[in-house]
Amino acid sequence: MKITLVIIVAFLINVYADETFAGKLFVSNERDNTVTVVDSESLEIISIIPTGRRPRGIITSIDNKEIFVCVGDDDRIDVIDVETLKVVRTLDPGPDPELLDTDPSGERIYIANEDDAMVTVMKVTDGEVLAIIPVGVEPEGMRVHPDNHITVATSEETSMAHFIDNETFELQDNILVDTRPRHAEYTRDGKQVWVSSEIGGTVSVIDVDSREIVHKVRFDIKGIRPELIQPIGMRMSKDGQYAFVALGPANHIAVVDTKSYEVKKYILVGQRPWHIEIHPDGSKLYVANGLTNDMTIIDVSSLKATKSVPVGRLPWGIAFAK
Repeated sequence: MKITLVIIVAFLINVYADETFAGKLFVSNERDNTVTVVDSESLEIISIIPTGRRPRGIITSIDNKEIFVCVGDDDRIDVIDVETLKVVRTLDPGPDPELLDTDPSGERIYIANEDDAMVTVMKVTDGEVLAIIPVGVEPEGMRVHPDNHITVATSEETSMAHFIDNETFELQDNILVDTRPRHAEYTRDGKQVWVSSEIGGTVSVIDVDSREIVHKVRFDIKGIRPELIQPIGMRMSKDGQYAFVALGPANHIAVVDTKSYEVKKYILVGQRPWHIEIHPDGSKLYVANGLTNDMTIIDVSSLKATKSVPVGRLPWGIAFAK
């Protein structure tokens, strides 16, 4: 009886581990026109998927069945099946899609059309366009609020964070931030949105309700010129304690306390870290390093880089699928 119970428990543990931790990382390679698929546990390359020209923004569908990739030079979104690892369909989001996000229901995609200064909202299922919303010049960052009432888009040339009403598709507010905002990320409680400004060298912390900037995070790395410290991609830790900020040419990830706004640590990674992703269980951080053509894996508990994995040329974005 004891042996049988041990076998059953071991089997359940293995099944649970597979369902919880096993997954695939999808890395968009801007120069190769491919997406590299990496096993999240073994860190071995599973597949290299051809895409349209200049793949950049990449996200996972809410049901973990599809990957959406912005291929800007072909003015489309390639949709990859997570199981077959093939492009199974395409969507027409308008010109030059760069970054995108899905709503929590998984029914809509919000896309930044960089060349046309607009945000396109479309249905996931058939690509029906629901709205085209004018915003600032060169929109890039795109984040839907966890409760789905607003979306924040950032415009690089206008240096603004735009708040869009998800019910009416109307532009509610335009918040001026520092030069060339790249990415928007909500805190885990949804009360703040953090906006990275690449050339300004800061992250603006905006209160979602009041639409006021409550703090600006600044960075200082010994031995690195200030103009090389360029905040781009961000992710929040699962427990909400930290914000992880990719600092571009500074070749570091900043670890910022979300309560005190103090930078707790700088983690050295590859050259020009661009966008980052966090494992669903919060244990690991994955960093796309554009100029070293690799992905750095960071252990979140120790805040240390543990491994580098070669991917394609000019890796830009990362998505995780279970």
